[in-house]
Amino acid sequence: MTTLSRQPSPTPSGAPAGADPLQLIDVDHVRFYCGNAKQSAFFYCHAFGFSCEQLSDQTTGSRDAAEYLLTQGNIRFVLTSGLTKDHPASRHVMLYGDGVKDVAFTVHDATKAYERAVRNGGTGGEAPHETTDERGTVVRASVRTYGEVVHTFVERRGGYALPAVKQGGAFMPGFAPTKLFGGLNEVSRANPCGLRYVDHLVGNVELGKMNHWVAWYESVMEFRLFQTFDDKDIATDFSSLMSKVMASGSGLIKMPINEPAPGKRKSQVQEYLDWHNGTPGVQHLALRTDDELSSIAELRRRGVDFLAIPDAYYAQVWSRVEAMLGPKGKVVAEDRQRVRDLGILVDADDEGYLLQLFTKPLQDRPTLFFEIICRRGSQSFGKGNFKALFEALELEQAKRGNL
Repeated sequence: MTTLSRQPSPTPSGAPAGADPLQLIDVDHVRFYCGNAKQSAFFYCHAFGFSCEQLSDQTTGSRDAAEYLLTQGNIRFVLTSGLTKDHPASRHVMLYGDGVKDVAFTVHDATKAYERAVRNGGTGGEAPHETTDERGTVVRASVRTYGEVVHTFVERRGGYALPAVKQGGAFMPGFAPTKLFGGLNEVSRANPCGLRYVDHLVGNVELGKMNHWVAWYESVMEFRLFQTFDDKDIATDFSSLMSKVMASGSGLIKMPINEPAPGKRKSQVQEYLDWHNGTPGVQHLALRTDDELSSIAELRRRGVDFLAIPDAYYAQVWSRVEAMLGPKGKVVAEDRQRVRDLGILVDADDEGYLLQLFTKPLQDRPTLFFEIICRRGSQSFGKGNFKALFEALELEQAKRGNL
């Protein structure tokens, strides 16, 4: 039986003595609000190799929402649809379309994390509350960030502890096992896409608001500035943007924040804002793989539509990458022809290199896409690829009439 209380019980949280309340252990999950969560779940399982083995809907006693837990590696997505007109997801989808609502973090003590964030100047979303059943307890509390996005602090006890969840254990009270997509899950196990972690999540905000939200993450969440890109770094002949990357204290969680910059035509950030009801939000998620070539090959086989990289890019990429890696005695281990055949981008910095590729929008509004990234030492974001990437994005914007 599941019980709900608006305030956490005095049950010990299990937090280490003296633990930092805002120590973020992991990306607990990313919650998407969807118009039809069941169909979205099928799409992400079929196209990206996720497994759906738990849900919360009318069959499990939920009367206001349907939720599907998708997992792959250490990635957990929760797809939520409102079952009533008054559910927050119903309003959100009407105004913004499908998209990311919540980037949730596992913490030692959700109540203390919430209190610290609010004391730091954050605006509370959902006050600390717990759900408990025979397996254990989950305590949640959230703060509001840019636009409609929230960060939920998730504290897990007993059978809902994070190690158990990572091994396929019950996600939280109210979720039950399902065989809804059993056949699809088996296909993905036999043909894995190899996606392992959420590497970073990128937010788009209005012109002039990037520094405001940088300061918010520094003060409220106690993040630090990790990297900065200006309109000279991220520009083409037509458009540009500016970006600052925020990182949690441990560096585990990275949240780049983009804003548009003046240009001859609209940047991808402005296109996002135009189609997101003028409201900031999460533009894309970067999903980490240990084998970019295998992952991209399998995703392409499944029908995932990626941005087209022009052949001219490969005429100069290797000399640029070799110039960066050569002094360190490092080389790109992947087969160059295979990289080109799969249309993968390559970049390097002082620490190593990375491979990356971006999908086209995952829905009809151009407001959400995925990046598939593999890091071979590099902890950067592909600065050397920005021009080629943005030219490819502009071609797609032009097709949509939004450039």
